[in-house]
Amino acid sequence: MGKTGGKVTIKKYANRRLYDTESSSYITLDRLAAMIREGREFEVIDAKSGDDITHTVLTQIIVDEESRGSTMLPVNFLRQLIGLYGGASQGAVPSYLDAAMDAFKTNQTAMRDALTANPLADLAKRNMQMFETATAALRPKTTGAADATEPSEIEALRAELAALKAKVDKFAG
Repeated sequence: MGKTGGKVTIKKYANRRLYDTESSSYITLDRLAAMIREGREFEVIDAKSGDDITHTVLTQIIVDEESRGSTMLPVNFLRQLIGLYGGASQGAVPSYLDAAMDAFKTNQTAMRDALTANPLADLAKRNMQMFETATAALRPKTTGAADATEPSEIEALRAELAALKAKVDKFAG
């Protein structure tokens, strides 16, 4: 029986129908493909023999996807892959392809993260913080006596600071 959240058992009957033991319903290869995209784990078992036929069913999903026109596997790759069957390196190919796909997913995640970040906005914010720190350090300390800085000069600096903040906000947004 299938387990909620765990590995689902799919039974394949002689009439080519697939039965999801978790949902107690018949499903299609398209639904299995969707389950893969959702990150769901499943195994496909031949209902009559009890053999694990997951590999064959996954291959059929790829064949169906490729025949619909959403080709992802280049002809040259397919030729090379077929050429490796029966060769001395056939045993090493599955682990190599697994490692290559893991590396691809890692790189894809890193690229997505890099593209969603806004390094220019982060840089602008850091520059603004440094500017504010520097201007705070340059402000004269008040000792209770009259401020040595002219009020018009302070207003001019405040206006300039506000203009810079507006530019950073516009740039960051």
